Amino acid sequence: MILVDASGITLSHHGGDVLRDVSLTVQTGDRLGVVGHNGAGKSTLLGIVSGEIEPDAGVVRRQGAVRMSTLAQQPTFEASRALEAVGDSWEAAAVLDRLGLGHRLDSDVMTMSGGEQRRVALARALVAPADLLVLDEPTNHLDIDAIAWLEERLRSFSGGLLIVSHDRHLLDAVTTKVIEVDQSSLFTHDGGYRAYLEGRAARLDADEQAETVRRNLARREAEWLKRGAPARTSKPKAHIARAEAAQISGRTTHVRDSDLNLHSTTPRLGNTVIELEAITAQVADRVLVEGFDLLLDPRERLGIIGPNGTGKSTLLDIIAKRNAPESGSVVHGSTVRLGYFDQLGRDLDPKQRVIDAFTGGQREADWRDKALLERFWFDAATQYSPISDLSGGERRRLQLVLVLAQDPNVLLLDEPTNDLDLDTLRSLEDFLDEWPGALVTVSHDRAFLERVVADVIVVDESTTAGRVAGGFAAWVEERRSKRRRGHASAKPAPTTPAAAPKAQSARAETGAEAGPDGKGPSKSTLRHSLKRVDSAIRRATANVDDLTTQLGATQDHAEIAALGAQVTQAQVALDQLEDEWMTISLALEES
Repeated sequence: MILVDASGITLSHHGGDVLRDVSLTVQTGDRLGVVGHNGAGKSTLLGIVSGEIEPDAGVVRRQGAVRMSTLAQQPTFEASRALEAVGDSWEAAAVLDRLGLGHRLDSDVMTMSGGEQRRVALARALVAPADLLVLDEPTNHLDIDAIAWLEERLRSFSGGLLIVSHDRHLLDAVTTKVIEVDQSSLFTHDGGYRAYLEGRAARLDADEQAETVRRNLARREAEWLKRGAPARTSKPKAHIARAEAAQISGRTTHVRDSDLNLHSTTPRLGNTVIELEAITAQVADRVLVEGFDLLLDPRERLGIIGPNGTGKSTLLDIIAKRNAPESGSVVHGSTVRLGYFDQLGRDLDPKQRVIDAFTGGQREADWRDKALLERFWFDAATQYSPISDLSGGERRRLQLVLVLAQDPNVLLLDEPTNDLDLDTLRSLEDFLDEWPGALVTVSHDRAFLERVVADVIVVDESTTAGRVAGGFAAWVEERRSKRRRGHASAKPAPTTPAAAPKAQSARAETGAEAGPDGKGPSKSTLRHSLKRVDSAIRRATANVDDLTTQLGATQDHAEIAALGAQVTQAQVALDQLEDEWMTISLALEES
């Protein structure tokens, strides 16, 4: 049954057409994902379909008996308790609990944070009887478990679904068609997110005026998605080495080729970056972490994950020295230049032009200012437009670029993917892939975590934050293994926190734990071996760096010869470790 049929839709504002002569039909059983860059008109399209926005031209036909439930970008509420706002039923209470608000059922919605209000609005949309769900960025402010639950709920929904989302896993799991909003037009791609990537690349190939950078990013991500999860979660050291080489060459020459090196002015980090020792942090009388240690590497790629409300942002504030811990010490190295992108972002003057936000009105914009803006999809016309003309997502994107423009060598990102479009996410991931600094990010975006981080810190209700090597996919597999073991035995053998890692390390070193077929190492053994080799690579890389620094600082010929031989030996050892890392990664992917 046709639920909504929109034909010949045009809507304009003072900057031009948002949508121009577009048509869209939603039927029962349709699973339509809507994608496009910030400001392209995605939310406008949803508003027209739901009847909240009246187009300038065209016709929207809705079946008279169709029940529609919507989640808008800016939900509104009457003053009421959360449970009353959702529906005051057992199902409303259950959905709020799955979205992390089980302890806030009686709280006044108007006193909640913006993220909590969004979750109440999502619960309201999911609980309401509906033939058509229209959801605008439903995963914003959800933790990983809540996103997984939402994914399953949407897959089981029998009506029509129209959803704007930047969550690539969700799009791939839930949608059967992707509607791309680009340059005031709609383009339909049959299949989920991967099919959209391939279809979009083909469309751009056929368009002589297509933007080459976006096409290449889409292709690169499509190739990355074809690789196994374990292989795509640990970041190759070669990326960082190339970035550092480019960084040095950028300082020694004034000649630029067609590829502008946006990392050339990033200050180099010394061996001491940020060190946390015996940290205890709490909010009111609730302890978040206790006895927590963290030593950041100059090439750190670290994610912080865990349920909402467990203290991830608080821990990031402590790392940044914004907040002091209850006990313990936080040390920043003398070479650290910190950039912090938090959930609020930098205040923006709506009357100021985009380019002036970069320069502060104190200087002329240079090539790097403009190149960085273009890298994140602010074209020449937008750069000289007032900030008031930007959409909410575009303003969030500008706040991110302003942090990157500060040339930090340590970057802290708190939920950076919220309100960003897919093109911006690809650009950010690509930017970080070659960036030669240290990164710590709090995120619930599974694809972003898989592409960007090498290890994760898990912060939960236990107050003992722990590090998991191998990134997000390794943590997911570890948690699944624990659950399987829990189901297999009602009374698992007790292990002490100190004894368990020791036993695991021994198994990893000896390879004693065989796989299910008894013919080779198990996944558990391979993961621990990968962790061991990754740690060895860190030490070997530091050794090469130290020897290289000593070599550059001496003028004594004998010492130069001796250090040169040591550098060669150290590099050979590092190369062997990286070969071993690749062998284990491939074995883990194929096991």
